[in-house]
Amino acid sequence: MGRKVYEAGFYWPSIFKDAHRIYKSCDACQRDGKITKRDEMPQHSIQVCEVFDIWGIDFIGPYPKSHSNLYIHVAIDYVSKWAEAKALPTNDAWVVITFLKGIFARFGTPYEMSRSY
Repeated sequence: MGRKVYEAGFYWPSIFKDAHRIYKSCDACQRDGKITKRDEMPQHSIQVCEVFDIWGIDFIGPYPKSHSNLYIHVAIDYVSKWAEAKALPTNDAWVVITFLKGIFARFGTPYEMSRSY
């Protein structure tokens, strides 16, 4: 049991001693006897992502011209649901780079970005 927890990426100094103690104190474990590989549940690691690690970005528009802007560029953090939006005159690469540089400067470089279509 301690080995499976260790292989899943968890560790603390007394991991094997704690696993043995829990196994010995478990009534069902003592009745069933030894747990075989076939009886074990597969252990899957949990993906952990922090706030501002994954962003979704998209353009909205074109809209009727307002203060020389036609588009809205939106970026939303997937974890916190924080939204950033900016009205922009075009939807070209230079405008996107400038918008994203501002986000990266304030929140750091994200782990992943997802573009909606």
